Amino acid sequence: MGAEWRATPVRVPYKTPPEPPAAHRPATEPKTEQPRTDQPKPQQPKPQQPTGDKPKAPKPKGDQPAADTSKADGTKAGGAKRKIFQGWAFDRCQAPSVSTMRAWLASPYRGVGVYFGGRGRHCKNQRHLDRSWLRETKQMGWNVLPIYVGSQSPCVIANIKRKFTIGGNAWAQGRQEARDAVGQARRLGMAPGSALYLDMEAYRLGQRRCARTTLAFVRSWNREVRQQNYVPGFYSSANSGVRHMERARKAGERDLPEVMWFARWNVPPSLYGEKWLDRRAWHPNRRIHQYAGDVTERHGGRRLAIDRNRVDAPVAIIR
Repeated sequence: MGAEWRATPVRVPYKTPPEPPAAHRPATEPKTEQPRTDQPKPQQPKPQQPTGDKPKAPKPKGDQPAADTSKADGTKAGGAKRKIFQGWAFDRCQAPSVSTMRAWLASPYRGVGVYFGGRGRHCKNQRHLDRSWLRETKQMGWNVLPIYVGSQSPCVIANIKRKFTIGGNAWAQGRQEARDAVGQARRLGMAPGSALYLDMEAYRLGQRRCARTTLAFVRSWNREVRQQNYVPGFYSSANSGVRHMERARKAGERDLPEVMWFARWNVPPSLYGEKWLDRRAWHPNRRIHQYAGDVTERHGGRRLAIDRNRVDAPVAIIR
């Protein structure tokens, strides 16, 4: 996922991916985006050259997000309230330093994806990510999207991920890795009600046996995370894992992810414009669109390589 090593995400011909708005206006009340059947398709904006440290780009028409805000939505995961973030987020393989996070307050982002665990994680040595980092970034106003890169599909496309594929007992392995994810989240100070996002890199969905194994692992992981009072989220390529979960939903499968984080790059950010997701599914406050990746931005004098995301979804609750 993101600036993490991944298989090639879905790419659609498009000259310049739109960047987040240069600023967000606070709303008097947090707004929940509702899907609309009469919503116009986003129009391609004309490329603009950014000036200074802040990216400036036209806002995409239609499917507009609410102003950046976070709130407890009153829904519960095993009795624990969730915290919802609506706005723009970036993710990258290595969590930035606290000083860089402070500098990036000059950016339009207020969400950050961090890779906190999993045997398939590329950046295993997180130099900055610890309990203190989470507390300090929370105090600055950042919202954290915790990403767990566990075992990967047996038909994963990226060669570098094939040594981390799911074994012979997918259900047992999913349960075991879910317990590991919850344990690591707790040690970092993430309270029950926090969302934990399972990163499943792009795989060959057409291989039926592999797809069944992958789904069993994901369902088991979701069930255990939910039983531990955390919120199971799911990240994948729109054309593989996300499409797979939508098929499973339509087939009536249980123990599916509660939040869908889909990667489709080089298109305007749109939470309800993904063709493989029914607009009536995974809403409200249950979607993230990763719409651009491997881009470099500079804010507050600090430059980072990131992926860009539009968010209306649960985040970590930091103690």
